[in-house]
Amino acid sequence: MDFYETINKRRTIRDFANATIDDATIRKIIEAGMKAPTNDHMRDWHFIVIQDKQTVQKLIEKIPMKISNEEVNAILQDWNLDDACQQRAYRNAIPKQYQMLAEAACVIIPLFKQKTDILHPDNLSHLNGLASIWCCIENMFLAITAEGYASALRIPLEDEGDWARAVLKFPEDYLMPCYIAVGKPAEGIKDIEQKPYSLDNVIHYNLW
Repeated sequence: MDFYETINKRRTIRDFANATIDDATIRKIIEAGMKAPTNDHMRDWHFIVIQDKQTVQKLIEKIPMKISNEEVNAILQDWNLDDACQQRAYRNAIPKQYQMLAEAACVIIPLFKQKTDILHPDNLSHLNGLASIWCCIENMFLAITAEGYASALRIPLEDEGDWARAVLKFPEDYLMPCYIAVGKPAEGIKDIEQKPYSLDNVIHYNLW
């Protein structure tokens, strides 16, 4: 697949078909991630690949299986999501957080070593590890698309990160930035509406 075609086709998909993914493809996806720029040149990243459904179910116990329209409305209000296009995207996304991980062909947990308190950094440099793992994750998303699969992510909320550590047994000095669900898109799903933009409005030469 052409590079720009891959970028244009990459979408968050939360509805997966009943399909599997082979180990060779998983390795290609993670290898693409490992090619990303890294903050300290060490690529101190690890990846837990979960295909066992019982382990996935244990991992996602903290995520609500069902969420009501009233709860979705409360979240939109609490997060100050007042744009109509943005609201439609979140109304699609919020109820599927458990489902997308439970139905994925595999769940990948990326991990990075964090040497400082990430929630109370002294300066922006203390967030370099977090920034570089997201470069890695974006490479993985593009590789997933190029391989004909789709992906979705969830940022862990509240004590989900601690629960994941307990279930998956990863070390205390490694942090989990997200869950990544990988699978074949279900048939008949519609693309989520994208917020329109104009390059002329976002590019500034020399000065704002």
